Amino acid sequence: MKREEKTEMMRRRIIDSAVKEFSEKGYDGSSLNEICANEGISKGIIYHYFTSKVVLYLTCVRETFEKLAGFIESNLVTGSDNTEEELNVYFLLRAEFFEKNPDYRQIFCEAVISPPLELCNEIVKCKVPLDKLNIHILQQLLSGMPLRKNITVDEVVRIFCQLQDLISVRYHNDVSEETSFTSYEDNCRRILNILLYGVVERTGDNG
Repeated sequence: MKREEKTEMMRRRIIDSAVKEFSEKGYDGSSLNEICANEGISKGIIYHYFTSKVVLYLTCVRETFEKLAGFIESNLVTGSDNTEEELNVYFLLRAEFFEKNPDYRQIFCEAVISPPLELCNEIVKCKVPLDKLNIHILQQLLSGMPLRKNITVDEVVRIFCQLQDLISVRYHNDVSEETSFTSYEDNCRRILNILLYGVVERTGDNG
């Protein structure tokens, strides 16, 4: 086995152990000692690859966002005439990804809803790939819709991002992780639906 392959395998072992630890205990409750013990890795080896617990945690957060974005991008088909259906599929794909990857779900939940205050700015940077994908998808959805004359695509995107941030703040102190995550996803979906279609009842509207 080549040296580069061994290096990558060890790095992967550390990240996998860290993902499990951070998922179960969150950032504050986790320790490098436990991450080492879970895989039988010395702390010196961890420090060789990751200079601190912060760096390792942000690596796991970044991977969570990147893998979620990659899964959605690989499975979402856009360009149909049914914008609402595409929107529903988008959120179903998010749910499917987290159902298959529950450890990533817990990390996502903490990073988005209740991030460690001292890491908020760095987490925002980690989330860039997912944010870019979400904006791209929203722009595609809007491109097939007749917007009012005084409304632009960029304005709708900006408003949705602001509303999403407000939703995150609302759930910041929620004590139930499961309820918080499920409710957060549902509220993001409903806010986007209302933003696109308004609050006036339409013929055949079921919700």
